[in-house]
Amino acid sequence: MIDPSNPSDATAGAAVSRRGFATMALTLAGLAALPARLLAQGAAGNFGPAKPFSWDILVAAAQASARRPYAARTASRRAAPTFDDAARLTYGEAQSLPGHVRLFPTRLETAPFAVGINVVSAGQARPLINTQGLFGAAQNVDPAGFRVMHADGHGDWLAFLGASYFRAAGEKDQYGLSARGIAVDTGTMPGAEEFPEFTAFWIEDLGGPEGRQRLVIHALLEGPSLTGAYAFDTRQTEAGVVQEVKSALFLRKDVARLGIAPMTSMFCFDEATKMDRRDWRPEVHDSDGLAIWMADGERIWRPLENPPEPRTNTFRANSLRGFALVQRDQAFDHYQDDLAFYDRRPSLWVEPQGDWGAGAVVLYAFSTISENVDNVAAFWLSDRPAKAGQRQDFAYRLTWTNRDLAANANARCIKVFAGPGGVPGGDPIPGATRYVLDFQGDSLEGLNRSSGVTAELDLPPEAVLHKAVGPVAGREKQWRVTLDIKTQGLAAREFRLFLKRGGGALSETVIKAIQP
Repeated sequence: MIDPSNPSDATAGAAVSRRGFATMALTLAGLAALPARLLAQGAAGNFGPAKPFSWDILVAAAQASARRPYAARTASRRAAPTFDDAARLTYGEAQSLPGHVRLFPTRLETAPFAVGINVVSAGQARPLINTQGLFGAAQNVDPAGFRVMHADGHGDWLAFLGASYFRAAGEKDQYGLSARGIAVDTGTMPGAEEFPEFTAFWIEDLGGPEGRQRLVIHALLEGPSLTGAYAFDTRQTEAGVVQEVKSALFLRKDVARLGIAPMTSMFCFDEATKMDRRDWRPEVHDSDGLAIWMADGERIWRPLENPPEPRTNTFRANSLRGFALVQRDQAFDHYQDDLAFYDRRPSLWVEPQGDWGAGAVVLYAFSTISENVDNVAAFWLSDRPAKAGQRQDFAYRLTWTNRDLAANANARCIKVFAGPGGVPGGDPIPGATRYVLDFQGDSLEGLNRSSGVTAELDLPPEAVLHKAVGPVAGREKQWRVTLDIKTQGLAAREFRLFLKRGGGALSETVIKAIQP
């Protein structure tokens, strides 16, 4: 996460380049359509001698590195000096590595550090030692990362670039939020966050069924506080991109907040946001909510917001089943953006493999006025302290998809609105806010106002000036909860609400931040 209000984040911002390159890709989409000459095995002169490679070898390398003092990397001397140079190198006609892999060049301002690239086959790794022919404009420059092209060459669906950032497209073939290998002290004191970097990659092309691709990508992570070995078994599916991830982390130092399976996204505003938008579009965001699937089966939905100040929320989630930053609203009319296509942005689901034990999902957000700034992060935080000398192993599945994996028979919250308390058209209630939450799902089918449906709310009775629940006229399986909450002097900063009938829940649980 980069907080633009914090000057100490300026250096880290140079490495976190995914939005800068996303803008470049969008601007130069025409160049991306240029045909590439794909090589089945790569040019022989580009690679050094083969050496044995395995997961155990990578883990041993990470462990050995953790015993040595951290050495900061130096910027590449062969980096692209300008935006235009980087664009020609990235999107011009060039050869591809096995697996339809194209390289990103180092660039002085946004991606100055070179990474090692190795191609793996049958347990042998060959290092890339010469990039001639692998960039557009026929230049030999250092790689900063890579992207994986669709088999037909029409665009890319997976990219690793900057620090430990990576991202994949959903089934609508659109990038959105990003993942990271690790988060170190995100949302703690200003300037404390570290950005460990993937310094080398080992890429193995496993082919895949017709029209689909599969690669195993190994990576070495280096940072002041830890090292790590990572493996990403990545495959294209009908439901998006799925990655089976395993990691072995070695702590050089104590870490106050070690974020596992972190992801970053952007939430600027939606229809409920109270701000001077200065924008004609109704909504601008990569994700609109945090979803958590608890061990006991409860589904949590936390709508995202653009807070006035940095804000951290913690959700107890022992042995959780999964969590995600979700783009639930996928209606084009709600965004009206035919360039960025926010309606096509994928969600990212994390599903632990094995029991992660006691811990919590952490949501961190800070204010932004720019859609080019990722201002939201989510990750899992173990109750187990992260201490120097430890090894910590984690395995999980990442699913990049436009489908909502939180959906089940219970209703989901599909819209949240906020405004002055009181009846529209009447005098506002001083010190009160009206919240309107819409739910939709199969559990509401056939129910009416006589069915005994209630809205369970955890606020004290004196804070709730008005509460109403009922079906939305003309909308199938859709119900609305309307609340007037006395926010002035209220100690609570959020409320929990779900629909209930008898002894059973009809909906997921919504945890909504309270606006003054």
